[in-house]
Amino acid sequence: MLDRTQAPDFQSIKKVAVTQAHSKELTNGVKLHWVNAGEQPAIRLEYIFAAGSWYEPSRGVSYFTAKMLNEGTHRRSSGEISEYIDQFGSFLELSQNAERIILTVYTITKHLPKLLPLIYELLTDSIFPEKELDNLKIITSQNLQVNLQKTSFLAQHRFRELIFGENHPYGKYIKDTDITPVTKELLVQYHNQALLQRPFDAVLSGQITDETLLAVEQHLSQFDVNKTLLTKPTLPVAEVSKHTELIERPESVQSTIRFGKRLVHEDGTSFTRRSSDYFSFVLLNEVLGGYFGSRLMKNIREDKGFTYGIHSSLGIFRKEGFIVIGTDVKKEFTNQTLEEIRKEITLLQTELIPEDELEIVKNYILGAFAGSVTTPFSLADHFKTIYFEGIGYDFYDKYVSEISQTTSETLLSLAQQYLNLDTFTEVVAGGK
Repeated sequence: MLDRTQAPDFQSIKKVAVTQAHSKELTNGVKLHWVNAGEQPAIRLEYIFAAGSWYEPSRGVSYFTAKMLNEGTHRRSSGEISEYIDQFGSFLELSQNAERIILTVYTITKHLPKLLPLIYELLTDSIFPEKELDNLKIITSQNLQVNLQKTSFLAQHRFRELIFGENHPYGKYIKDTDITPVTKELLVQYHNQALLQRPFDAVLSGQITDETLLAVEQHLSQFDVNKTLLTKPTLPVAEVSKHTELIERPESVQSTIRFGKRLVHEDGTSFTRRSSDYFSFVLLNEVLGGYFGSRLMKNIREDKGFTYGIHSSLGIFRKEGFIVIGTDVKKEFTNQTLEEIRKEITLLQTELIPEDELEIVKNYILGAFAGSVTTPFSLADHFKTIYFEGIGYDFYDKYVSEISQTTSETLLSLAQQYLNLDTFTEVVAGGK
C-alpha cells in the first residue's frame, strides 16, 4: 500500500525527450517543417521570410510591409479578409523582427485547407491600399505616443540603442519621424523584393493528418520561388562600452532600471547559443535573477522591499547576445537598488555559490525545460530556435547534461569573465 505520509523519492532530470520536427525541401525551394503532436485538432502554420529590419531600405518598411499583408488584395478588402478568417474561428497573426517577417495562422485541422488559398492570396497579391496604410500609420503613431509616456518603454529601448547602436537592427525601433516617410510605393517595392519569389520556411505544428500534410505541400508548391535570398547588409559590430543615462520624467512616481551589457568572448567575438559556455551562463543568469527565488528577488524584493519584481534576462539573437537586469522602483529607492544589484554581481565574482543553492537552481531550470516541450507549438518553437541558429537537436541534450554538470567554480570564473561592472550600461527612466 502507498504510504502517503512519505514524500516520493526525488529524481534528478537526466534527459529530456524532445519530439523532433520532420523537414523536406519542395521542388520550388520552399522548406517545409512539421511537428505532429498534441491531442487536440489544433494547427499552427507559419510562413517565415528572411525579410526583417536587417534587410529594409529605410526604417519602418519591413514592419509596415508585414502589418499590411492582410489589408487588401485585388479580390478582397481588409474587411472581407477578416470575415473569411473569422467564419472558421481562426486567427491570423503578422509579426516582424530584426531577422524575419512571419505570417502565422491558427486554426483547427479540418478548416486549414479552406484557409490555404487565402494565405496564398495574401502573400502574393497584397495591394497595400492607401487608406488602410494611412490608418495603420495613425494607429502606430498613437501607440508610440502612449508608450513614450511609459518609463519601461523608454528604458528598454534606450538600453538596446546604447549597447547595439541606434541604427543597428538589434538596437533600433520605429520612431515617429520614421512613420511619415513610409509610402505605399515603398511597401510594394519591398514586398516585391523581399517576399515575392523569395525562398521561405513553412513550419506546421499540431495534430497533423496525412491529408493535412498533403494539402499543405500542394499549397506551398504553388509559390513561384527563384531560390535566391535577399542580401543582408553588413553592419559594424557594436563596441562593448559603458554608458550611463538618466531619462528624466518628473511626473513619474517610479523609475525603471535597465542594467546590463552586450556579451562578448575574451577574443571579442559575439556571445550566442553556439558559445561553448552558453549553457553555464544560462545557469549563472538564473542564480542572479532568472526566477522567483533568485538572489536579486530575495535581496531587492523580499529583504529590502524596493520592488514587486526584478529579473535578469538573457537576450540571445543569431549574431549577438546580451544580459539585462530590469525592475521598477520608487524614485527614492533607485540608487539603493542599483547599489544592491552591483553587490549581487560582485558576490558572484568573489564567492562560490553554495552547492545546495546551485542544486535548487539546476532542478528549477531542468524542470522548466521539461515542461516546455509538452505542446506541439512549443515543440515547433524549440525547433525554430535550433534551425535558424544552424545547430542540431543535440543542443537540447547538451542543455540538460551541461546544466547538470556545471560547478560553482565554473560559474565563479564566468562571472569574473563576463560580468565586469566597468562594462555595464545603466539606463534609468524616471528619476533618482
